[in-house]
Amino acid sequence: MIIFAFMTDSGKKTIGVLGGGSWATALTKLLSQSQENVYWWMRNEEAVKHIQEFGHNPNYIQAIEFDLNKVHVSSNLQEIVDACDILVVAIPSAFVHSAFQEADVKGLENKILFSAIKGVINEFDAIPARYFHKTWNVPYDSIGIVCGPCHAEEVALEKLSYLTIGCSDLDKADYMAEQLKCRFIKTTTTEDVFGTELSAILKNVYAVASGICHGLGYGDNFQAVLVTAAIGEIERFIDSVHEVHRDVKSSAYLGDLLVTAYSPYSRNRTFGTMVGKGYSVKWATIEMNMVAEGYYATRGIHEINKKFNADIPIADAVYRILYEKVSPAVEMRILADKLS
Repeated sequence: MIIFAFMTDSGKKTIGVLGGGSWATALTKLLSQSQENVYWWMRNEEAVKHIQEFGHNPNYIQAIEFDLNKVHVSSNLQEIVDACDILVVAIPSAFVHSAFQEADVKGLENKILFSAIKGVINEFDAIPARYFHKTWNVPYDSIGIVCGPCHAEEVALEKLSYLTIGCSDLDKADYMAEQLKCRFIKTTTTEDVFGTELSAILKNVYAVASGICHGLGYGDNFQAVLVTAAIGEIERFIDSVHEVHRDVKSSAYLGDLLVTAYSPYSRNRTFGTMVGKGYSVKWATIEMNMVAEGYYATRGIHEINKKFNADIPIADAVYRILYEKVSPAVEMRILADKLS
């Protein structure tokens, strides 16, 4: 086992990224531009060896090349946790609990966690902030979120992008925002962790809906109506769960919804398009070879809403298509009448 032991400047916090997918890869790239050392965990040992030898992730965004004098990668989760003050969790939501449980991780309660998960932890029907607090005893003021209209592929291309960093302790949000900011990334901060996290989850559900409509042959006119209704649903749902004032027209909410619903990089839109064209959920998932968070989020939001009963007909329609196997064409015709 390799033990990381690097000296840092006084007051400088060590940061680690957890996850081996495209977003984790992009976040590691961003952090490696501001940090002397970045620690990176992924489960796949073959990928770890490949990165250590060749300096790029063999499975996701291969064009990103890492400076191995700064980026230290390991398949030992506890090792990365021990090396870091701040952990950015970018593991797909379906695998978060198993990753931490299998590693029997110790010491998370003493770390600052920023979630880049954008999904529901299905074993608990909980958003990541609640999961880390309830299951791993991390204080809420040490839990944050990294969100915003920012696709990993565009980060790799160094296209101008915007991130919102949330934490109830704004000093921690400000610190993380400063570490992620660079020539092509602009950052803002917020205290609304619950609102931004729920919005980041819901926008994936609505991106699946957008893809289903695209696969069925609906045009841009209907898509505009659908997405307009979707931001209304996001506002109603968040207000039901966590009733504080927020402007859902800002980039962390509406901007993230728009890019996920419309972008060709959106795996949730791609997944929905395949379902709309007649693929089964199983075959769409196999052919994509990537995790569409919206599939898992749809069920999680459905379960959470049993308590709050928010009026979210689009999300309900997606649930019936994905989990009750209702015909996408029939369900979307019914939905179209409700949106008129």
